[in-house]
Amino acid sequence: MTLYIDPPTWPGHGRMWSHLVSDVSFEELHAFAAAIGCPPKAFDGDHYDLPEFRYADAVAAGAVEVGSKELVRRLTAAGLRRPKRRPPG
Repeated sequence: MTLYIDPPTWPGHGRMWSHLVSDVSFEELHAFAAAIGCPPKAFDGDHYDLPEFRYADAVAAGAVEVGSKELVRRLTAAGLRRPKRRPPG
């Protein structure tokens, strides 16, 4: 069981955000997120958006710190990547 988190470098809603992913299953991801107090509404298709104040909690609970590119690589390799659909432009 390994969960991964990238640094809180994504701005939004007046704060910085991290992404939390699993390389095993969404069930593992949901269980981990619930254990650190992350609400279900923070799930965004294939990851949880975590505000910077939850970053240390995730790492203390066992999430492995990786860069954003590595996080996406691991998510994709696990077959769990769900890219957002973008409107034709």
